Amino acid sequence: MDITPEILEACKCDDRKAINVLYEHCFKFLMPVCFRYNNNEEDARAAYNNGFMKILKGLKKTDSDLNFYGWAKRIMVNSLIDDYRKNKRYNEQITKSDDEKALDYYSVGTTNEAESNFGYENILMLIKELPATTGIVFNMYVIEGYSHKEIAEQLEMSEGTSKWHLSTARKLLREKLEKLEDFNKRLVI
Repeated sequence: MDITPEILEACKCDDRKAINVLYEHCFKFLMPVCFRYNNNEEDARAAYNNGFMKILKGLKKTDSDLNFYGWAKRIMVNSLIDDYRKNKRYNEQITKSDDEKALDYYSVGTTNEAESNFGYENILMLIKELPATTGIVFNMYVIEGYSHKEIAEQLEMSEGTSKWHLSTARKLLREKLEKLEDFNKRLVI
């Protein structure tokens, strides 16, 4: 089912059934965006709900010839960035106490056919392992298509810092992919 102008107009009039239809429809295409910016499902769902409320409020101010999908995605991404900014100080205080050796020691060493076919979900998991700001910058630049100038303005940092975070993200992801590749090679032998 596609979102029709009638559904959008009914949502503007606070029709609960139409809002529910819109919520379910948006969930399918906006929840993956929320997962890219959050480390767990609970946080992603909370972020989705906050962003959806902003979409509903903003919908009342739009006209009928709106490209709803692009507009809603932009609202959601901006909401996720706002949440990041709000929680920035708190997130900076949290540090990981486990180092790579401890994580390797406690991790379970199981593999299966699905793990060897490294796909989208696995790459998202690797991105989620990046430090918070570095992961956000990577998502904004590589996935969302923001420029370094736009990222710097949104996250209140310099363009150079944005470029540094992107470079660090690429380096860390490359190292993690190489480790996984080496691990998979050892399993085959």
